Amino acid sequence: MFDLHGFGPALLEGTWMTIRLSLASVALGLLFGLLGASAKISQHIWLRGIGGFYTSVVRGIPETLWVLMAYFGTVSLMNYIGSHFGNPYLTLSPFVAGTLALALCFGAYATEVFRGALLSIPPGQREAGLALGMSPLRIFWRITLPQLWRVALPGLGNLYLILLKDTALVSLITLDEIMRKAQVAANATKEPFTFYFAAAVIYLLLTVIIMAALHWFERRANRGYTRTEL
Repeated sequence: MFDLHGFGPALLEGTWMTIRLSLASVALGLLFGLLGASAKISQHIWLRGIGGFYTSVVRGIPETLWVLMAYFGTVSLMNYIGSHFGNPYLTLSPFVAGTLALALCFGAYATEVFRGALLSIPPGQREAGLALGMSPLRIFWRITLPQLWRVALPGLGNLYLILLKDTALVSLITLDEIMRKAQVAANATKEPFTFYFAAAVIYLLLTVIIMAALHWFERRANRGYTRTEL
């Protein structure tokens, strides 16, 4: 019943590719988000300008265009670089280009989540850490980061669920994720509803699993923290 005319294993391969792509994108996107948030709350006006420019430009252009520009732009750039080293057909893989595009978009939205979380932490805690002789890196790791995750995790979880579905856009650059596999199977069998419905079920199952994992992470992040009852 789950063979799907022999395309069941192909859909599973596409699912694994989607998971890998989403995890790679969120890992890089979290870095972009932290850097962007740090820039936007910086005391240096030029850093705030860079952070604002990054979030405004990335959020103002559809994710589909970022995927296409990342792929075809890097292809042209890599071909140009390769031509100087005797390899004019040097290119980045669709996986790398898709990861860069999705991470760029995720990071722009995560920047605002991280910025709000950073602003919610009282500045006196950093001052207390400095008074105790802690280095800025140690203050961030031991004081800021634990509180940052607790505040930012719900927003980041929602962004990751959006990112998971946005991986379908990478099928435009021929990466064999779920939608690409479903499209190939639908064209081969002339049963588009069957395979697109199967893809929808897979996305739904992944979403349920991720929501359960996020709930566990939120409970763990809130250990020892008691909300004020009104």
